[in-house]
Amino acid sequence: MSPPLSARLTVDTAALVRNWRVFRDAGGAAECGAAIKADGYGLGAAEAALALVAAGCRDLFVAHWAEAAALPTLPGDVRVAVLHGACADEMPAALASRAVPVLVSPAQVRAWRETGRACDVMVDTGLNRLGLSADDALSGLLDGLQIDTLHSHLACAEDATHPLNQTQRARFATLAKQIPARRCSLANSGGVGLGADFHFDLTRIGIGLYGGGVAPDGTRLSAVARISARVLQLRDVPAGDSVGYGATFVARRPTRLAVVALGYADGYARSLSNSGSARIGGSVAPVAGRVAMDLTAFDITDAPPVAEGDWLDIEFDLAATARAAGRSEYELLTGLGHRYARIYR
Repeated sequence: MSPPLSARLTVDTAALVRNWRVFRDAGGAAECGAAIKADGYGLGAAEAALALVAAGCRDLFVAHWAEAAALPTLPGDVRVAVLHGACADEMPAALASRAVPVLVSPAQVRAWRETGRACDVMVDTGLNRLGLSADDALSGLLDGLQIDTLHSHLACAEDATHPLNQTQRARFATLAKQIPARRCSLANSGGVGLGADFHFDLTRIGIGLYGGGVAPDGTRLSAVARISARVLQLRDVPAGDSVGYGATFVARRPTRLAVVALGYADGYARSLSNSGSARIGGSVAPVAGRVAMDLTAFDITDAPPVAEGDWLDIEFDLAATARAAGRSEYELLTGLGHRYARIYR
């Protein structure tokens, strides 16, 4: 029997499904897919997949073939696409998998054509990351390829006023008219909120599933992740004493601390030193001093009584925590790590 862990990550799969439905409904006639790469943005790809499929999602996206292989058995009508395509040394794994590649380079296209199997293709319309250039896509390279879904990816979808959004949409629409494919997909979470012209046939929802960003109408999404940590020790610090590495916190009054089993090795960012917080009842307990690898101290002087062995609920509103940490919401989620007791409900 494994010993108990001293930090907990609670994942609300019902909230995850609610968020997916928000984007599905906003996308109109477009099918609504889900990105579960990076272990479901750090929250568990298998559990996310099962909850989303049960709710009706039929398109899942991962980054690597190993991620596809790690998924649980899914219904036969669920389609898994691998966003990084298939490199030469990945071909055996790709051919043994039910998943399909999203081909991203001329070399991948040429190699995959030899298989005679269906695929997806990514074209670049302005992100300048993965994908075929327009010239390559229209050169005859794709002739004879059985393309299920033609993809591109928006660079600035979170900024509805950015002119690159309309530029990319126009470029993609032009390519979509000239490249035979069953479906076309451009919009990510932010792209759904840009309007019907961006929806095409399939949307690919990522951060929005997990409560990051905002809903297409600008409202808040449901929180999916909650973290808590065990109090290992209570300490009373006299006025004038410092706390933690670097003595970055100095008590201005007699201060009571709760030292918990949570640190940057658990993805609780070091940049939350003196800026993060926990919540005890209706009280906020700020981080006191520097977040260490395995430990963080919270100032509970003004909070209701806490005992050693109790659990503190750590503030993890994604937008507020990202601002306090100077990190993106994506980094906060994918950095949570594996030292949590994971609870799915």
